Amino acid sequence: MYRYDEYDQAIVDARVAEFNDQVARRLAGELTEDQFKPLRLMNGLYLQLHAYMLRVAVPYGTLSAPQVRMLARIARDYDRGYGHFTTRQNIQFNWIKLEDTPAILELLASVEMHAIQTSGNCIRNISSDQFAGAAADELADPRPYAELLRQWSTFHPEFTWLPRKFKIAVIASDTDRAAMRLHDIGLKLVRNDAGELGFEVYVGGGQGRTPMVAPLIRDFVPVSRYVSYLEACLRVYNRYGRRDNLYKARIKILVHEIGADKYRAEVEEEFAGLKGLDLDPPAAELERIQAMFAPPAFETGLADAVDRSDPDFALWVDQQTHPHRAPGYAVVTVSLKPVEGIPGDASADQIDLLADLAERHSFGELRVTHAQNVVLPHVRKADLHAVWQALDAAGLATANLDLIGDIIACPGLDYCSLANARSIPLAQRIAERFADAERQRDIGELKLKISGCINACGHHHAGHIGILGVDRKGEENYQLSFGGSGAEDASLARIVGPGFSEEGVVDAVETALETYRRLREPGERFLDTYRRVGLDPFKAAIYA
Repeated sequence: MYRYDEYDQAIVDARVAEFNDQVARRLAGELTEDQFKPLRLMNGLYLQLHAYMLRVAVPYGTLSAPQVRMLARIARDYDRGYGHFTTRQNIQFNWIKLEDTPAILELLASVEMHAIQTSGNCIRNISSDQFAGAAADELADPRPYAELLRQWSTFHPEFTWLPRKFKIAVIASDTDRAAMRLHDIGLKLVRNDAGELGFEVYVGGGQGRTPMVAPLIRDFVPVSRYVSYLEACLRVYNRYGRRDNLYKARIKILVHEIGADKYRAEVEEEFAGLKGLDLDPPAAELERIQAMFAPPAFETGLADAVDRSDPDFALWVDQQTHPHRAPGYAVVTVSLKPVEGIPGDASADQIDLLADLAERHSFGELRVTHAQNVVLPHVRKADLHAVWQALDAAGLATANLDLIGDIIACPGLDYCSLANARSIPLAQRIAERFADAERQRDIGELKLKISGCINACGHHHAGHIGILGVDRKGEENYQLSFGGSGAEDASLARIVGPGFSEEGVVDAVETALETYRRLREPGERFLDTYRRVGLDPFKAAIYA
């Protein structure tokens, strides 16, 4: 994985020192909250309902074991003993004291981490496929290209004050595990007819108040020029993006209003004008970064067979492991969705255990997923049973990946000052209703996602079943929607009808799934059946 050079470390250390001074002035009353707010947001520090929340960047979801141990230490010493993994492949600490933030940022800097650009109208954390560098189906490891974008975008003087926040995802497989087309810019690594590496470029996706799937803007931009092409995309947005209306400021609105063809033409003109300005890094820089992502020293000659005599272990293997590019290895997804737990939360002790398992069984590397789980990317199949036993003892062996129990949920009204409704209790009630593992497997793949407000941090627009909490005359009300997908078949969910109480929406989900079981054809997921029969049969059953 990438290691800081002297420039990276100097930048982070300087920002820590700067923010230390800003916090001291705020505590001394020399800065008002209005003056301090933009400064703290530039360092990922939010003021939520009950306390400050610190969002820590995890570029493209990759972490080392020492970094994870530091996160556990921060959770234990400065929070209430846990961290919350987010849908941006980051981690949040929800109970931070302002006076402690300089010390926390110093600890993060000591393990090559920071909270820079995790907030504000800038280019946020670059996300990627959590199986990058391990998946058997990828064209190449996308993380070096994501890292180059991280370096390009950090403190970019032209893009520090964009019309609105900006999110980029990079993938390298036909299977989209990063919801790439629901980003402001999505990049997919491909080869052209000449065998050259480059990117398909999608621009104008996003969720929130006005969800959109990004259209294809360019079917191939060579690797040697993809940075300057993104520079052109951002320049056009910076030039024409709305700054007079917060709700119309995202690039998706610009692309929608002027049309993909007009936006494409503007970008191509800008891109042509950048030629010869040497905005793209030299090939040697990409090669330097790629060397840091060289595959680990995988053992050869390993057996592929796994002893499946223990039925609980066999179920976990079936549900939580994914094919690896190296024979004898598997990718392991650790579910942070126990039945009674909070989606995405992990205790300090659990986080420490994940670091231990990574060191013993995964070459010291972990990944955070946008579905609020954690991945051990390189586990020998011979070690799977030992890993499962350790996870089981720590309450981390729930076998529910991509099932109804694997719920994505934002913090909602329990923490967030923007929320209208609670997400966490609803997620827990649905998980309890469908706790039976056999029932979950019978339902099959089901992406259920919950947001506590229209900002859609729970990705409800991309859920096979999505739930949005709204305020209806002072009461929490939950809108149900069907048919969304963040995968390669990207689509937006459609609202079913009038909303429900918390209890009512749980019942409605159950009715919908019983309707699906009655209507499905062999091999169909809920999403497949919905797309085949449409909304009407589900709506009729739910509102009968």
